[in-house]
This record gives sequence, C-alpha cells and structure tokens, in this order.
Amino acid sequence: MVSLVSAIGAPFGHLIGVGGITLIIVSIVTGHMARSQIKRTGERGDGLAIAGLIISYVHLALTVLVVIFFLGLILAFVAGIFGAASTR
Repeated sequence: MVSLVSAIGAPFGHLIGVGGITLIIVSIVTGHMARSQIKRTGERGDGLAIAGLIISYVHLALTVLVVIFFLGLILAFVAGIFGAASTR
C-alpha cells in the first residue's frame, strides 16, 4: 500500500516542491520490500506492490527524460550565446 500511495503522490511532489524523486525512491524500495515479504509469507497485496512499482519505474524514466531534455536545452542556449559572442 505504501508503494502505491507514494507512487501516486510523487507527481504531486514535483508540482509542489516536496520531493517527487524522493517519493519515487520510497515507492520503489517499499514495493520491492513488499514483494519479497509477500513471497515469503504468502500474504495478499502483490498486485498493489506491482502497480506501485510499475508507476514508479515509468515515472522515474519520464523524470530522467525531462531532466535530460532541459539539460540539453540549457546547453544549447549556452552554446548559442558563446557562438554568437565569438563571431563578433
């Protein structure tokens, strides 16, 4: 349950500045912990853990892509400034 709730809350953590990356990590760690406990004890809740893990891994991949995009954008901007300054 913790994995799923933190996975769902992570995008809102990005929006309000609480720490979306931290919530993603919490969700991944607790999801894997839950799955190993479920396998060991035979409890229910494997679907919730898997859902939390899937949401978290997709969110992590999208976050990495967005960060790479913005870093590329910043580097292109800086290169454009230095390119324009060197031609004068």
